[in-house]
Amino acid sequence: MTYLFLVMGLCLLAFGGDTLVSGAVGVARRMGVSSLLIGLTLVGFGTSTPELLTSLVAAIKQSEGIAVGNVVGSNIANILLVLGAAALVMPVRVDLKAFRRDAVFLGISTVGLIVALIMGGINRWMGLILVGLLIGYVIYSYLSDKKEQKGKSEKVDDTVAKTPLWKPLFKALVGIALTMLGAKLLVDSAIVLARDWGVSEAVIGLTIVAVGTSLPELATSVMSALRGHNDVAWGNVVGSNIYNALFILGVVALFMPVVVPSGMSLDVTLMTVVTLVLIGIAFWKKEISRPMGVLFLVAYATYVGYLFTQGQGYV
Repeated sequence: MTYLFLVMGLCLLAFGGDTLVSGAVGVARRMGVSSLLIGLTLVGFGTSTPELLTSLVAAIKQSEGIAVGNVVGSNIANILLVLGAAALVMPVRVDLKAFRRDAVFLGISTVGLIVALIMGGINRWMGLILVGLLIGYVIYSYLSDKKEQKGKSEKVDDTVAKTPLWKPLFKALVGIALTMLGAKLLVDSAIVLARDWGVSEAVIGLTIVAVGTSLPELATSVMSALRGHNDVAWGNVVGSNIYNALFILGVVALFMPVVVPSGMSLDVTLMTVVTLVLIGIAFWKKEISRPMGVLFLVAYATYVGYLFTQGQGYV
C-alpha cells in the first residue's frame, strides 16, 4: 500500500503541477506578460509549488531531512536531469543578455543557501531575509523585463484575448489543490520507505522526493524544448532554483526553524558545482548542447546511484 500511495503522490504532483503551469501560463498570456518572464516567474515558481508543499509538510512532521534534502536535491535534479533531458530533445539556447541579470540572483540564492546550511539551520529571521530576497528578485525581474519590452509590440492571439481570465485562473487553482494532495501522499510514503529500507530521510528527500517534485519542471522544459521555446525551458529551471533556495526554505523557516541534517556536505557541494557549471556554460557556450545533456544525465545517474549505495551510513 505504501508503494501505491507513493506512485499516486508522484502522479498527482506531476499532473497537478502540469495543470498549475498550464493555468498560470494562460493567465500570463491573457495579461500580456513576456514568455521569458513567464519562464522565470509563473512557470518556474509554479512548477516549484510541489517542492514548497512537500517541504512544508515534511517540516510539520519534523522530517527536516526530507524538507532540506528536497530543496537541495531538486536544485541538482533541475540542472542535471531537467536541463539534460530538455537538451536531448533540442539544444537549449541562452539569452545571455537576460541571463546576466538572473545569474546574479542565482548566485546569491545559492550562496545564501550554503551559508544557511553551514550554520546548521535556518531561523525565522534568516527565513524572512530569504523571502525578502525572492520578492526583490521578482520585482526587479518584472521592472527589467518591462523596460526591455518597451517599444516592442507583441500581438496577442485573438483566441487568447477572448478567453475569460477566470478560466486559466481556475485551472491554476485546481493544479494547486492536486499538488497539495500529492505532496502529502509523497511525504507520508517517503517517511515509511526511509524506515523500511534503512536509508535516511535525507537520502529519500534528495532522490525520490526531489525527482518526484521535479517532474513538473521536467515535463514543462521538455515540452518547451519540443516547441522551440528555449526561453521558457531555461527560465523554468533558473527560476525554480532561485525560488527553491530563497522562498521554500524561507517560508518553511517562518513556520518553524529548520534544522539541517548533518552529512549533507557532498550534496551541497554538488549543488554549488553544477550551478557554477551552468553559469559557466551559459556565458561560455551560450547553449546546452545534446552532448552536454548526455553528460548531465550521466552525472545525475551517478549521483543517485552513489546516494543509494551510501544510504546505510548517511546520517
